[in-house]
Amino acid sequence: MGCTVSAEDKAAAERSKMIDKNLREDGEKAAREVKLLLLGAGESGKSTIVKQMKIIHEDGYSEEECRQYKAVVYSNTIQSIMAIIKAMGNLQIDFGDPARADDARQLFALSCTAEEQGIMPEDLANVIRRLWADNGVQACFNRSREYQLNDSAA
Repeated sequence: MGCTVSAEDKAAAERSKMIDKNLREDGEKAAREVKLLLLGAGESGKSTIVKQMKIIHEDGYSEEECRQYKAVVYSNTIQSIMAIIKAMGNLQIDFGDPARADDARQLFALSCTAEEQGIMPEDLANVIRRLWADNGVQACFNRSREYQLNDSAA
């Protein structure tokens, strides 16, 4: 029985100091961290704000994140143009060019497989471009507050 500290006690004391140091550093980091609660109705732009903050204050999106969002963008595009075309019937808006009615039928036929696979085939992209350029589709889009349309469509 002596007055010296054993090697085990020294190791335990060293571990304790490291744990205390890590706790202090974590506490300081947490004190500098800002948390924000975003509340709002559906489609009000909550996630858009978070995405914009990431782009502005971080390094933006990685290649993998961009690839993952690509399918979402395609899906939103398809869903939005389909919603506009469906609303044209409800709002009794005709196509500016009657040939666009065939494009609308083609849109509905091609959209299922494109959304499932997360791709945008060239023929579907061309159909969407022609529909979007139509005066009747634009008139319906301008009345979007009269039907449910994703915010991302604007």
